[in-house]
Amino acid sequence: MKTNGDIILIEDDADDREILIEAFDQVMTENNYDNRLVVIEDSSVVINYLKSTKTEPFLLLSDINMPKIDGFTLKDQISNDPELSILSAPYLFLTTSDTVDYITRAYQASVQGYFAKPVTFSGYKKLISDILSYWKLNRI
Repeated sequence: MKTNGDIILIEDDADDREILIEAFDQVMTENNYDNRLVVIEDSSVVINYLKSTKTEPFLLLSDINMPKIDGFTLKDQISNDPELSILSAPYLFLTTSDTVDYITRAYQASVQGYFAKPVTFSGYKKLISDILSYWKLNRI
C-alpha cells in the first residue's frame, strides 16, 4: 500500500464535497500528511481516471447513492477490471445510507470500510482523522 498516494474522494453532493474538502485539508495539515486529495464529482469518470493516472491511490472514499453509477456498482467495476483489481488501495463508503441492507451489501462486496456521514464538521474531522491514521499504520 502506498501511504503517500492520492486520496480519491468520489462525492456527487456539492455541500458534502465542500465540507469534506475543508475537513481533509485541516486534518492533513494538522498531521503533516502530504497526500493529494483528488475530488471526483461524477462517478462515471472514476474508472477512466484510475486507468489514466500515473499515481497509485492510497485510499478510495466513495458515496453510495450517486447518479449514473452508484457506489456498489463502481466498487464492482473496479474489482472486476483486471487492470484495477490489483490496486492495493482500500475502498471505503462514506454515506448517509446507514441501513442494514446497505451494510450487508458492502460486506458482500468486500468493502474495507463503511462509515455514516457525521452531522457536524467536528464529526467529519474526527472521522477523517481516524480513517487516515488507521490506514497510514495498516500494512495490508
